[in-house]
Amino acid sequence: MNTESSLAPVILVTGAAHRVGAAITRALHAAGARVAIHYYRSQAKATALAAALDAERPGSAMTFAADLLDLAALTALVGQVTNHFGRLDALVNNASSFYATKLGAVDTAAWDDLVGTNLKAPLFLAQAAAPHLVAGGGSIVNITDIHAERPLKGYPLYCAAKAGLLGLTRALAIELGPAVRVNAVAPGAVEWPLDETDFSPAARAAIIAHTLLGRSGSAEDIARAVKFLIFDAPYVTGQVLNVDGGRTAHL
Repeated sequence: MNTESSLAPVILVTGAAHRVGAAITRALHAAGARVAIHYYRSQAKATALAAALDAERPGSAMTFAADLLDLAALTALVGQVTNHFGRLDALVNNASSFYATKLGAVDTAAWDDLVGTNLKAPLFLAQAAAPHLVAGGGSIVNITDIHAERPLKGYPLYCAAKAGLLGLTRALAIELGPAVRVNAVAPGAVEWPLDETDFSPAARAAIIAHTLLGRSGSAEDIARAVKFLIFDAPYVTGQVLNVDGGRTAHL
């Protein structure tokens, strides 16, 4: 039985099952939101996260599976969330593919994946969610990257896709204002995945050495920024908040 108050805001987070997405979901839930936990392949992690949050407040969390490269699934995802919770107040486009693409060897599979997850899906999810967000005066937060503005060598397609998402953030702020605020959080060096092999220990150390705070960030750093933009920034829209320890101050 859903015992959570129907007045609590509902927030859909894509790629919410682990790492940064899970941290964002936990932070928003702790702030009083009901959370729609999107996943694609990470069903076990998504289910465990939803169960833990639901144990704190029954009816406050639910999982939703969708392939973000399937356009029909995006509209269906928004419909499933609103059917279950009865509303949608915010969208966090966090899900992202990230890997190197050597110029000269870029193929359509990489294009479809990197542009699909980082730009196409956020656009069509925003479009599907827009009527609900407008009705409630909601917001969108996109997770971009500091390399959207300062490209990273070896990652031309990923950087281009994130640059597109940055531009989309500002364009959506214009299209959906004044009812809906649209902003972005751009992470810097934040908790490399355990299976990350593109950056050697020396390369990681060099990145940290070029970061003003002298350390990598955490998933919780990103989550706090997202929470701020959704709950505590009613006069902020069309902006990108770099959460990078000062790395972009002298790149």
